Amino acid sequence: MNWVFLLSGDKGAANMVMEENKSNQQGQMESLVRHFYEIPGKVIMLHDGEYLFHEGDTARYFYIVRSGQIFITKYAMSGRVLSLRLASRASIIGELPLYEKKPVYIFNAVAQSAAEVYAIEFPVLQSYLEKKPALAISLLKIMGAHMRKQHSKFRDLLLYGKKGALYSTLIRLANSYGKETDGGILISVPLTNQELANYSATARESLNRMLSELRRADIIEYRGHLIFIKDIDYLKQAIQCENCGREICNIE
Repeated sequence: MNWVFLLSGDKGAANMVMEENKSNQQGQMESLVRHFYEIPGKVIMLHDGEYLFHEGDTARYFYIVRSGQIFITKYAMSGRVLSLRLASRASIIGELPLYEKKPVYIFNAVAQSAAEVYAIEFPVLQSYLEKKPALAISLLKIMGAHMRKQHSKFRDLLLYGKKGALYSTLIRLANSYGKETDGGILISVPLTNQELANYSATARESLNRMLSELRRADIIEYRGHLIFIKDIDYLKQAIQCENCGREICNIE
């Protein structure tokens, strides 16, 4: 993240800087994916809770999120759910099996809200990638960014355990959906404790205890169904945050 330090406690200016950074990063991603819309495809509309695909399904399409939000999840045999991403506008989905001999989706994709995606069949996309090197480079850049995001998430989980995973998730949510207000950052996306536990790769009971500890320590509070982070520096210091930038440290 490129931090900008503001004098005299100008919260309005700070909020403008945060929103400008988010807008710039969103614009960079959209500039990479916009050329994919030139490839023949179809628009698919999803309602809240509808699956785009299931883990193990034959993979036929490469998707671009046009609007709404889509959970990317993995189910364990025990019934546990791991939420890997919350894909939003300009995110790509389903790219991993593109060149496999027998392509199958290795994750689940389910709409968190009403959503719209653009779907391109694999053979059509492959043909365009072979004919247009610039398009292939754009895809490599997007996939490279995804790999960096996942590596940083695993770092927090493996080095700092359950708390590290939760604190990292809260920081990422703040970077993606945070609204700077007096006294902290409001995460504008409502998530249940179970959904937050899924992102943090922990049981809901453990997550509830950790959230209670953060509330008692006055690090977070709830405002309706939304989490308000009062001391994000505490979370960052606890996991030795590397300030790797919102383009990497986000929930998508």
